[in-house]
Amino acid sequence: MAGKPPAGDPVQDAPDVTAPQHAAAGLPAIGHTLRIAQQQMGVRRTALTLLKVNQKDGFDCPGCAWPEPAKRHRAEFCENGAKAVAEEATLRRVTPDFFARHPVSDLATRSGYWLGQQGRLTQPMYLADGADTYQPVPWERAFEIIAEELHQLASPDEAVFYTSGRTSNEAAFLYQLFARELGTNNLPDCSNMCHESSGSALTETLGVGKGSVLLEDLYRADLIIVAGQNPGTNHPRMLSALEQAKAGGARIVTVNPLPEAGLERFKNPQTARGLAGSGTALTDLFLQIRIGGDQALFRALGRLILETEGAVDTAFVDQHTHGFEEFAKTARATDWDEVLRATGLDRREIERLHEMVLGARSIVVCWAMGLTQHKHAVPTIREVVNFLLLRGNIGRPGAGVCPVRGHSNVQGDRTMGIFERPAPAFLDALEKEFGFAPPREHGLDVVQSIRAMRDGTAKVFFAMGGNFVAASPDTEVTEAAMRRARLTVHVSTKLNRSHVVTGARALILPTLGRTEKDVQASGEQFVTVEDSMGMVHASRGGLAPASGQLLSEPAIICRLARAVLGPDSVIPWAEFEADYDRVRDRISRVVPGFADFNTKVRRPGGFTLPHAPRDSRSFPTATGKANFTAAPIEYPQVPEGRLLLQTLRSHDQYNTTIYGLDDRYRGIKGGRRVVLLHPEDATAFGLADGGYADLVSEWSDGVERRAEGFRVVHYPTTRGCAAAYYPETNVLVPLDHTADTSNTPASKSVVIRLEATRDQNHPAPATPAV
Repeated sequence: MAGKPPAGDPVQDAPDVTAPQHAAAGLPAIGHTLRIAQQQMGVRRTALTLLKVNQKDGFDCPGCAWPEPAKRHRAEFCENGAKAVAEEATLRRVTPDFFARHPVSDLATRSGYWLGQQGRLTQPMYLADGADTYQPVPWERAFEIIAEELHQLASPDEAVFYTSGRTSNEAAFLYQLFARELGTNNLPDCSNMCHESSGSALTETLGVGKGSVLLEDLYRADLIIVAGQNPGTNHPRMLSALEQAKAGGARIVTVNPLPEAGLERFKNPQTARGLAGSGTALTDLFLQIRIGGDQALFRALGRLILETEGAVDTAFVDQHTHGFEEFAKTARATDWDEVLRATGLDRREIERLHEMVLGARSIVVCWAMGLTQHKHAVPTIREVVNFLLLRGNIGRPGAGVCPVRGHSNVQGDRTMGIFERPAPAFLDALEKEFGFAPPREHGLDVVQSIRAMRDGTAKVFFAMGGNFVAASPDTEVTEAAMRRARLTVHVSTKLNRSHVVTGARALILPTLGRTEKDVQASGEQFVTVEDSMGMVHASRGGLAPASGQLLSEPAIICRLARAVLGPDSVIPWAEFEADYDRVRDRISRVVPGFADFNTKVRRPGGFTLPHAPRDSRSFPTATGKANFTAAPIEYPQVPEGRLLLQTLRSHDQYNTTIYGLDDRYRGIKGGRRVVLLHPEDATAFGLADGGYADLVSEWSDGVERRAEGFRVVHYPTTRGCAAAYYPETNVLVPLDHTADTSNTPASKSVVIRLEATRDQNHPAPATPAV
């Protein structure tokens, strides 16, 4: 029956394993989508809700940030998007009675999957100092508690204000405005853990820390390289775009340590061929690279282009770039033996890709976490830019950089000023518009925030969405740091692990979801989001709120600001809460590209933000040109007898939200504690397929970080490389193992050893880590 949560926490220590699949979507995707949706919402609510997802008069999917095409299908959603909507629009409810039955000590023993399945939060809840049970609390008292703690701080910099990607543009702008009027730039966000490396590299080389392509560019591309990305699970609607590109003559190259079903073949559930036929083979060339070898691959391509007569676009390089000679000298000296060690590829495979590059006038390179979460992630993405610059593939139709953002509006939050290192020009605009002097000192990112709480220099933690505890690295360190805080506050729609790992006092503030109507004093409101390609559009929910006590994110921020800052605030918080148009009026005068915001966003489909490299081949860098860079080749060094682990998502997962215990495309059913190993690597460790192993990471600090009881799965991954799901394996990622420059946790390159689990019959730990 819809609305009924699972009775107990399911056992996850004995998954069934079959061979991985070689095609994604099709009829199984439709069946799974409808089954999950109806379990959560019922038949009628499913139909009413899903038909509004990603429509011009509907709401933006709370899942990934993939853009919508100009002409939209009636069912403009994917399987995982439907799961995200179903969990938000669920009929299940978490009431004060639930918390009375489940003290924190009980909830802490539950898995993240079980917590999320309980349903929507309905009232503000408060955990007093020394208490073990959350109690309902009026909104006014909740804001008073936060104000009490903030007023007791020696400095505003002892507070941390975290943001998840789901937050709307309006809420994000108000949130950073509150933090900066309070006096801090401590505004870490989920970008710090995912595409910070992309932003760092692209800002330095192109002057804009975002992708330069639109959907139309994918359709017009001659060659698309998809590196370190699994669209079939993480951005399924991207497969439709790749299929259309393929129909237009594009060739597709996949660079990844794991074969992924969606990039092998796509059975489009919106076409007869996808439902009844064989679908579309997407990948023309699969390069099964070693984890972390991407910089070496693109450097080798650079050398081959330089050595091929007429291959360099000299007119573009001479007119629009800086640093070519130094790059060319470094690239020509590239050692092929080092490239082959780093990539694990055969030279003929790289030369085959080079031939495809020479036959393509317009090239797009897409990437995700497989490139961004390494110590050398920023140099890797710089190398992608070098490769594209050589043949003029920036600012040309059908060409450019395409970092695929993982969470709806994670890019918009950054555009709205959620950044611990704000640009002086942005702060100048805030000061001019609002008449207060925002702080100029840089604040804390995610890793720095954890260190500050661990060390006692940050005492209040406020999260606007997300699941910070489960998303962050070094789980034991992160949880200990959170427990040192005086107050932890989470604005949430559902329960998650972060609600049971608390400071001395804790608050859960329930908020509206994307699917729900937002009515304020001036009438019904809408919010806006920015997709992965810089398109801004409106989002309007249509469902009645899950509870009469829910507040919108903008309303929560405005009421919090009034409680904390008092009547002396120079900002009209009550006006902003009553009418979001007034917020957008201010955004239009502060944030570049948003002039006439209220008018443009009311156009069906919204509008495109300017992007100088794409629009005019102008580059707002320090040199005024696109910058080639010349860095030594880096790749993970793995001692003999050790493996390199990458953390990844299952198909029944979005970020830290677990929708189920299956990973259909990889052949895993009924469990998540699995480690994917090449059969020869498993044999070298004496581990049979179906046995159980503990994963132990090795880091320079000598601390043993162990994840126990993982079912060994022999899998066609690259030799020497392993894969396992996060957040279960976040415990293995050292807090200080981060990317240079961006400080992003290096979750895709963790050196591990494997030890047979002592009790092969009962391998799972007693208490779930997530």
